[in-house]
Amino acid sequence: MFRRFAIYITPDGKFGAQGAAWLGWDILAGEPVAQPQSIGIDLAKITRRPRKYGFHGTVKPPMALGCGYTPDMLEAEARAVASRLSPIILNSLEVCIMGRMLAFVPSGDSAALADLAATVVRSLDRFRAPPTPEEQAKRRKRPLSPSQEHNLAQWGYPHVMDDFRFHMTLTGPANNVTGVLPVAVAHFAPVLPQPYVIDHLTLVGEDIDGMFHKITRLPLGA
Repeated sequence: MFRRFAIYITPDGKFGAQGAAWLGWDILAGEPVAQPQSIGIDLAKITRRPRKYGFHGTVKPPMALGCGYTPDMLEAEARAVASRLSPIILNSLEVCIMGRMLAFVPSGDSAALADLAATVVRSLDRFRAPPTPEEQAKRRKRPLSPSQEHNLAQWGYPHVMDDFRFHMTLTGPANNVTGVLPVAVAHFAPVLPQPYVIDHLTLVGEDIDGMFHKITRLPLGA
Protein backbone atom coordinates (compact mmCIF):
# COMPACT_ATOMS: atom_id res chain seq x y z
CA MET A 1 0.00 0.00 0.00
CA PHE A 2 1.40 3.38 -0.98
CA ARG A 3 0.74 6.64 0.85
CA ARG A 4 1.92 9.06 -1.85
CA PHE A 5 2.26 8.91 -5.61
CA ALA A 6 4.39 10.77 -8.16
CA ILE A 7 5.33 10.82 -11.82
CA TYR A 8 9.06 10.45 -12.36
CA ILE A 9 11.51 10.00 -15.18
CA THR A 10 13.43 6.89 -14.16
CA PRO A 11 16.47 5.89 -16.23
CA ASP A 12 16.74 2.18 -16.95
CA GLY A 13 19.42 0.00 -18.50
CA LYS A 14 23.06 0.48 -17.49
CA PHE A 15 22.55 4.16 -16.67
CA GLY A 16 19.69 3.37 -14.32
CA ALA A 17 21.61 0.53 -12.70
CA GLN A 18 24.61 2.79 -12.12
CA GLY A 19 22.34 5.39 -10.54
CA ALA A 20 20.78 2.77 -8.28
CA ALA A 21 24.24 1.65 -7.16
CA TRP A 22 25.25 5.24 -6.44
CA LEU A 23 22.20 5.92 -4.26
CA GLY A 24 21.87 2.46 -2.73
CA TRP A 25 18.21 2.00 -3.75
CA ASP A 26 16.76 0.57 -6.96
CA ILE A 27 13.43 2.30 -7.49
CA LEU A 28 12.60 0.02 -10.45
CA ALA A 29 13.15 -3.21 -8.52
CA GLY A 30 12.07 -1.76 -5.17
CA GLU A 31 15.08 -3.05 -3.26
CA PRO A 32 18.38 -1.90 -1.73
CA VAL A 33 21.56 -2.04 -3.80
CA ALA A 34 25.14 -2.35 -2.56
CA GLN A 35 27.04 0.92 -2.98
CA PRO A 36 30.69 1.16 -4.13
CA GLN A 37 32.99 1.11 -1.12
CA SER A 38 36.43 1.93 -2.52
CA ILE A 39 35.86 5.32 -4.15
CA GLY A 40 37.33 7.52 -1.45
CA ILE A 41 34.12 9.08 -0.11
CA ASP A 42 31.43 8.11 2.39
CA LEU A 43 28.80 7.49 -0.27
CA ALA A 44 26.25 6.06 2.16
CA LYS A 45 26.35 9.26 4.21
CA ILE A 46 26.08 11.82 1.41
CA THR A 47 23.29 9.91 -0.38
CA ARG A 48 21.20 9.25 2.73
CA ARG A 49 18.68 12.01 1.99
CA PRO A 50 17.95 11.28 -1.71
CA ARG A 51 18.21 7.48 -1.35
CA LYS A 52 14.53 6.85 -0.65
CA TYR A 53 13.50 8.55 -3.89
CA GLY A 54 15.74 6.44 -6.10
CA PHE A 55 17.51 7.61 -9.25
CA HIS A 56 14.95 9.86 -10.91
CA GLY A 57 13.90 13.23 -12.21
CA THR A 58 10.62 14.60 -10.87
CA VAL A 59 7.80 15.47 -13.26
CA LYS A 60 4.75 15.47 -10.96
CA PRO A 61 5.88 15.85 -7.34
CA PRO A 62 4.77 13.33 -4.69
CA MET A 63 1.17 13.75 -3.61
CA ALA A 64 -1.43 12.03 -1.48
CA LEU A 65 -4.59 11.15 -3.34
CA GLY A 66 -7.63 13.32 -2.77
CA CYS A 67 -10.93 12.00 -1.47
CA GLY A 68 -12.73 9.80 -3.98
CA TYR A 69 -9.67 8.91 -6.06
CA THR A 70 -7.95 5.53 -6.22
CA PRO A 71 -4.51 4.45 -7.44
CA ASP A 72 -6.15 2.67 -10.39
CA MET A 73 -7.89 5.88 -11.42
CA LEU A 74 -4.63 7.80 -11.23
CA GLU A 75 -2.80 5.16 -13.25
CA ALA A 76 -5.44 5.14 -15.98
CA GLU A 77 -5.36 8.92 -16.36
CA ALA A 78 -1.56 9.10 -16.19
CA ARG A 79 -1.32 6.49 -18.93
CA ALA A 80 -3.76 8.44 -21.09
CA VAL A 81 -1.86 11.69 -20.56
CA ALA A 82 1.48 10.05 -21.41
CA SER A 83 0.02 8.61 -24.61
CA ARG A 84 -0.72 12.13 -25.84
CA LEU A 85 2.83 13.37 -25.24
CA SER A 86 5.82 12.94 -27.51
CA PRO A 87 9.19 11.44 -26.57
CA ILE A 88 11.94 13.96 -25.86
CA ILE A 89 15.60 13.90 -26.77
CA LEU A 90 18.06 15.81 -24.59
CA ASN A 91 21.48 16.56 -26.03
CA SER A 92 23.16 15.20 -22.92
CA LEU A 93 23.19 15.22 -19.15
CA GLU A 94 25.98 16.58 -16.98
CA VAL A 95 26.79 16.39 -13.28
CA CYS A 96 26.57 19.86 -11.75
CA ILE A 97 26.86 21.43 -8.32
CA MET A 98 23.52 22.78 -7.10
CA GLY A 99 24.23 24.67 -3.90
CA ARG A 100 25.77 22.01 -1.65
CA MET A 101 24.41 19.08 -3.66
CA LEU A 102 25.21 17.24 -6.89
CA ALA A 103 22.69 16.45 -9.60
CA PHE A 104 22.43 15.57 -13.24
CA VAL A 105 20.97 18.45 -15.29
CA PRO A 106 20.30 18.72 -19.04
CA SER A 107 22.79 20.51 -21.22
CA GLY A 108 21.31 22.51 -24.05
CA ASP A 109 17.66 23.32 -24.65
CA SER A 110 15.24 21.61 -22.27
CA ALA A 111 12.12 23.67 -23.05
CA ALA A 112 10.26 20.63 -24.42
CA LEU A 113 10.84 18.79 -21.15
CA ALA A 114 9.56 21.76 -19.14
CA ASP A 115 6.44 21.84 -21.31
CA LEU A 116 5.90 18.12 -20.78
CA ALA A 117 6.21 18.51 -17.01
CA ALA A 118 3.76 21.41 -16.96
CA THR A 119 1.23 19.37 -18.94
CA VAL A 120 1.51 16.43 -16.55
CA VAL A 121 1.19 18.65 -13.48
CA ARG A 122 -1.94 20.35 -14.83
CA SER A 123 -3.52 17.15 -16.14
CA LEU A 124 -3.16 15.14 -12.94
CA ASP A 125 -3.66 17.88 -10.36
CA ARG A 126 -7.29 16.97 -9.68
CA PHE A 127 -6.04 13.75 -8.07
CA ARG A 128 -3.93 15.64 -5.51
CA ALA A 129 -5.04 16.09 -1.91
CA PRO A 130 -4.41 19.62 -0.62
CA PRO A 131 -1.09 19.96 1.23
CA THR A 132 -1.29 19.89 4.99
CA PRO A 133 -0.17 22.93 7.02
CA GLU A 134 2.92 20.92 8.01
CA GLU A 135 3.77 20.28 4.36
CA GLN A 136 3.33 23.95 3.51
CA ALA A 137 5.55 24.97 6.41
CA LYS A 138 8.22 22.54 5.22
CA ARG A 139 8.18 24.11 1.74
CA ARG A 140 8.58 27.55 3.29
CA LYS A 141 11.66 26.71 5.33
CA ARG A 142 13.56 28.47 2.57
CA PRO A 143 12.20 31.79 1.29
CA LEU A 144 9.99 31.41 -1.77
CA SER A 145 9.68 33.83 -4.64
CA PRO A 146 6.21 35.23 -5.49
CA SER A 147 5.86 32.75 -8.34
CA GLN A 148 6.88 29.87 -6.07
CA GLU A 149 4.31 30.97 -3.49
CA HIS A 150 1.71 30.96 -6.25
CA ASN A 151 2.77 27.49 -7.34
CA LEU A 152 2.53 26.22 -3.76
CA ALA A 153 -1.01 27.56 -3.46
CA GLN A 154 -2.11 26.48 -6.95
CA TRP A 155 -0.25 23.19 -7.47
CA GLY A 156 0.87 22.13 -3.99
CA TYR A 157 4.59 22.47 -4.77
CA PRO A 158 6.76 25.54 -5.43
CA HIS A 159 9.11 24.18 -8.10
CA VAL A 160 6.74 23.59 -11.00
CA MET A 161 5.67 25.49 -14.12
CA ASP A 162 8.06 28.41 -14.76
CA ASP A 163 10.05 27.41 -11.66
CA PHE A 164 10.61 23.84 -12.88
CA ARG A 165 14.27 22.86 -13.28
CA PHE A 166 14.72 19.24 -14.27
CA HIS A 167 17.43 17.44 -12.30
CA MET A 168 18.35 13.99 -11.02
CA THR A 169 19.63 14.36 -7.48
CA LEU A 170 22.84 12.49 -6.60
CA THR A 171 23.62 13.71 -3.08
CA GLY A 172 22.16 15.50 -0.14
CA PRO A 173 23.99 18.56 1.22
CA ALA A 174 27.71 17.77 1.47
CA ASN A 175 30.53 19.78 3.01
CA ASN A 176 32.96 18.76 0.28
CA VAL A 177 30.66 18.66 -2.70
CA THR A 178 33.45 19.93 -4.98
CA GLY A 179 35.52 16.90 -4.05
CA VAL A 180 32.62 14.55 -4.72
CA LEU A 181 32.06 15.94 -8.23
CA PRO A 182 34.93 14.11 -10.01
CA VAL A 183 34.02 10.87 -8.23
CA ALA A 184 30.45 11.10 -9.53
CA VAL A 185 31.61 11.97 -13.03
CA ALA A 186 33.94 8.94 -13.08
CA HIS A 187 31.21 6.65 -11.72
CA PHE A 188 28.73 7.52 -14.47
CA ALA A 189 31.07 8.22 -17.39
CA PRO A 190 31.03 4.64 -18.82
CA VAL A 191 27.22 4.52 -19.03
CA LEU A 192 26.11 8.12 -19.58
CA PRO A 193 23.77 8.15 -22.61
CA GLN A 194 24.36 10.87 -25.21
CA PRO A 195 21.86 11.90 -26.37
CA TYR A 196 19.46 11.00 -23.57
CA VAL A 197 16.11 9.81 -24.91
CA ILE A 198 13.04 10.11 -22.69
CA ASP A 199 10.42 7.79 -24.14
CA HIS A 200 8.44 6.94 -21.02
CA LEU A 201 7.39 8.22 -17.62
CA THR A 202 6.99 6.16 -14.47
CA LEU A 203 4.20 6.14 -11.93
CA VAL A 204 5.81 5.57 -8.54
CA GLY A 205 4.55 5.11 -4.99
CA GLU A 206 5.97 5.79 -1.54
CA ASP A 207 5.65 2.93 0.93
CA ILE A 208 5.11 3.24 4.69
CA ASP A 209 8.89 3.32 5.24
CA GLY A 210 9.24 6.31 2.90
CA MET A 211 10.89 4.38 0.05
CA PHE A 212 9.72 4.95 -3.52
CA HIS A 213 8.88 2.07 -5.87
CA LYS A 214 8.02 1.82 -9.55
CA ILE A 215 4.35 1.00 -10.02
CA THR A 216 4.20 1.01 -13.80
CA ARG A 217 5.88 2.40 -16.88
CA LEU A 218 3.95 4.98 -18.92
CA PRO A 219 5.08 5.05 -22.58
CA LEU A 220 5.10 8.44 -24.28
CA GLY A 221 3.18 8.58 -27.54
CA ALA A 222 0.32 6.55 -28.94
